[in-house]
Amino acid sequence: MALALEQAQAAWQAGEVPVGAVVADPQGRVLGVGYNRTITDSDPTAHAEIVALRAAATHMGNYRLPGLTLYVTLEPCVMCIGAMLHARLARVAYGASDPKTGACGSVLDVAAIQRLNHHTTITGGVLAEPCGDLLRRFFRERRAKESTA
Repeated sequence: MALALEQAQAAWQAGEVPVGAVVADPQGRVLGVGYNRTITDSDPTAHAEIVALRAAATHMGNYRLPGLTLYVTLEPCVMCIGAMLHARLARVAYGASDPKTGACGSVLDVAAIQRLNHHTTITGGVLAEPCGDLLRRFFRERRAKESTA
């Protein structure tokens, strides 16, 4: 998760909402990293998780990523958890909960839907405090800039 936080910081430096993600194998080898790029790429699907999944899939030469774990600083949205399930990830670990769009228990719990053909283990709250603090500082700074503009 520390590397995902570094990716989130890179997102902030790029003017993006600071969310970072990392895909790793069971031995801890990093296979893909990403941070939010929706503004940079003019792409609504360029969330940190999707960017990291694309990098890992390219690295593996396969769109399926069984046995791997994705670490992300913010609870995934519906789009992202859907992509993770399609990739057949073994595990997803996230930092801060997202009470507005979180789809791993906060608003919805997509991975808990038993009718889906793949299930992944979800662990929330991993380094939740630093992950949440980064987002709060970002939005506090953004609101301050907007109020002086």
